[in-house]
This record gives sequence, C-alpha cells and structure tokens, in this order.
Amino acid sequence: MRIVFANSAWVSAAERLILRGGRWQSVKLRVRYGLIFHPAAGPVLVDTGYTPEALSGERRSRTLRLYGALLKPELDADEQILPVLRRFGLSPDDIRTIIVTHFHADHISGLSLFRNARFIASDTAWARVKGRSVRQNLRHGVFTELFPPDFEARLEGISAKPRVAPQGDMPGGADLFGDGSVIAVDLPGHADGQFGLLLNRLDRPLLYAVDVQWLLTALTENRTPGFPATMIAEDAAAIEPTSAMLRRFMAAGGEVMLCHDPVPTPYDLAPEAA
Repeated sequence: MRIVFANSAWVSAAERLILRGGRWQSVKLRVRYGLIFHPAAGPVLVDTGYTPEALSGERRSRTLRLYGALLKPELDADEQILPVLRRFGLSPDDIRTIIVTHFHADHISGLSLFRNARFIASDTAWARVKGRSVRQNLRHGVFTELFPPDFEARLEGISAKPRVAPQGDMPGGADLFGDGSVIAVDLPGHADGQFGLLLNRLDRPLLYAVDVQWLLTALTENRTPGFPATMIAEDAAAIEPTSAMLRRFMAAGGEVMLCHDPVPTPYDLAPEAA
C-alpha cells in the first residue's frame, strides 16, 4: 500500500497564533489531502483540500465568500486535485472512495467533483449537521453548500465499521477496509467527528492526525496554542488529551503527520520535473 499527500493551497498565519510562545512572523501553512493506493479498494482520496469551488465559484454564498476573503488561501495550481490525479493516470470517475476526516471547508470543498465516490465519514457528526440550521452549522465551521446533494445517499458511516482495539500505545478505531490497513482513530478537539488515519502497512506506522495541531512542533514540544486559537475548536478541553495520545504513539515508534505543518515529509508529492 502506498500513500502520497499533495498540497492544495497555502494559508498564512502569525506563528504566535498557532504555537505557544511563537513569533508574530507569518508562517505559510500547507493544506494537504491524500491519495492512498489500496490493494483492494483502489485509489482512495483522503479529503480534497481547497478547490476553486470553495474559493472562487460563482455560486458561493456570501458567508463562503467572506470566509475566503478572511483566510486568503493561495491555491497551488500544480497540486490541485484534478492535475494530481492526472499525474497518476486517473480521472475523477476512477475515484470510488473518499475518506472525509471532518467537515471543514478545506477538507470537503472538492467532493462534488466525484460523482462515483462513496464517502467514508462520521455518520454521528453528519446527523448533527443535519439537525442544525445553516447558521448553527456556520458556527461549527461547516458550509453545507459544499456537500453534494446526494451526500447522505453515498455516506458510509464509520460507526458500522468493525472496531480494532488499542494495543499498548497503538491506538484503535474503525477498520475502514476490513483488513487492518487503514484505521480511523477518533481525534476529538478541533472539529466535530474528526478522525485521523492509522496506516499500518507502511515501513513505520503512520498516523495522519489531520488538524489536531497546526504545527508538529506544537505537538512534540507541548506548545499547544491558547486563546484565541482555542476559540475555533469544537472541544478545546479535548485538544491536550488527544495530543498526549499522539505523543505516546510517537514515543512508541510511530510517526505522526499533520495536514497544515509546512515542513515537507517523505510522503509529500515530489514536484514534477520541468
């Protein structure tokens, strides 16, 4: 099994806002999404990153336009999802599975591009999305206009997946493909229903921990940012216990990767040769 990550966009933020004791100097954060080449399930997307549908589409709501104007993501044209798929000889119709780690715009904005895909996501979080008004969902960072109209019909909830028990400092979770290769690990704190992916079929166990922190340094050095960063967390009190679990995982020999950390990793897509 192979996994690669691409960077859909760059978002700038003052380091002090995302790293306790950091500088006021701006840091350029990645907005990753992943592509797993699974021996049975085929090519599987992990989120979609930012796409033009969220940032420049003509049908965007006023609130989505304001969101883009405030964050000012800079799309990476070469690593947008469609050109990256073409690099691997794939089209959107070849993608039959998308793992949606949580429902924020920088993870779901491209879902409507994939008409043949099923969506593996938290069905309990989706039930709460359906039960809230548009305004209430906005307070949770969820723009419902970015979901395909038939999202629920194609949703494959993780609650129905078989569970794998933790083993020591190796976390457990939902076995997404029934073979132990990709385990959905609950990561409460940042977003409602957020889960990461424990990838067991690599040379070293990798836990893609999505948005538990923005910077790996904040995790490894226990420099979790405080106010105002915690204002946008779904459950601020859960961030530190989740981070502590990840530190134990790393101490036991596992590797952790984050969505937004700017430092390149061995799993990041190499630039195409000129």
